[in-house]
Amino acid sequence: MQAATRPNYRENVVGRSNVEDTPELLAYYEDLDKLKTGALWTVANKIEPWQPQSSSVPVVWRYKDLREHVLRSADLVSPEKAGRRVVYLNNPGRKDVAAAVGWLYSGLQTMRPGELATAHNHSASALRFIMEGSGAFTIVDGHKMLLGANDFVITPNGTWHEHGVSADGTQCIWQDGLDIPLMNAMEANFFVVHPELQQAVTYPVEDSTAAWAAGTGLVPANDTWSKGYSPLFKYEWAPTYEALVRYSKVTDGSPFDGVMMNYINPKTGGPVMQTMGASMQLLRPGEHTTAHRHTGSFLYQVAKGKGFSIINGQRFDWQEHDIFCVPSWMFHEHANTSQSDDACLFCFNDMPVMNALGIYREEALDENDGHQKV
Repeated sequence: MQAATRPNYRENVVGRSNVEDTPELLAYYEDLDKLKTGALWTVANKIEPWQPQSSSVPVVWRYKDLREHVLRSADLVSPEKAGRRVVYLNNPGRKDVAAAVGWLYSGLQTMRPGELATAHNHSASALRFIMEGSGAFTIVDGHKMLLGANDFVITPNGTWHEHGVSADGTQCIWQDGLDIPLMNAMEANFFVVHPELQQAVTYPVEDSTAAWAAGTGLVPANDTWSKGYSPLFKYEWAPTYEALVRYSKVTDGSPFDGVMMNYINPKTGGPVMQTMGASMQLLRPGEHTTAHRHTGSFLYQVAKGKGFSIINGQRFDWQEHDIFCVPSWMFHEHANTSQSDDACLFCFNDMPVMNALGIYREEALDENDGHQKV
């Protein structure tokens, strides 16, 4: 190895190892490299940082900037040729894995009236949050759900699913959220097209919602559901917002998140899927939360209102339909800039993974009255 191409081993060990390069050590590193091995002290601080060092950066994707491009994709490519007509969100620090933040993927998909995507399944778990349009529907393992603005639908790992827009609907846009980067990192991703290209609707339309979304604590008496994900595939906006408003009247909420409620699996009380969780939070008029940080990656979509978030000392203004991310272990706080109306933030995250592996950690900002300096 020529001197000009040798890696700077010293750069890898600042703060952990104090081993100085010597001709003997450099020759030793070269010998190890030939054997496809290496000395741990040359990479220790890189692979075992003192605290999480996310390669993701905070980003806000503004819907007014993206919407035209998403709609234009329908003029440029057909769903048959594109597979899925999606403009994906590419975090500058995660371009190598096409992630929006951490190991989470997100994209904006559009479909026109009368279009129907090919049925398929994959190892990645997925969710959709409807942004605009009418007549959208999703079919999951034979269960068909009709979707409206701000409805949230899941297509869990391994389930046959397809999406479409009825002929009497309008062009629709929704956000797709998947754990594709995580599945690829685990080298466990599969993608399978349905042998008949479409699946049959084998249950009454909206049966999942009728059975599991009563909102009264009741579950079907003859229930035999045993899968690891929620039997309720669709979570509607109207009852979600109503629940937040009602809860806001009897609680002070979280100092970090305002009035927040988690979407759950009604069978277990746990997250909707094994690898991704979701929540909706309400910020009262003029509310400005205090800052905290935690492990886990979070992707927010503004369901209602306008405001701003401060993430690692940067201010990001947002309004309805905008999407922004909070990378792992970065301080963040949220503010509703309206003095007369509430704001709501939908979020999906990798919290089920953090909790299952026992690696969730949280820390409040204990200076400047809990607010970051911008």
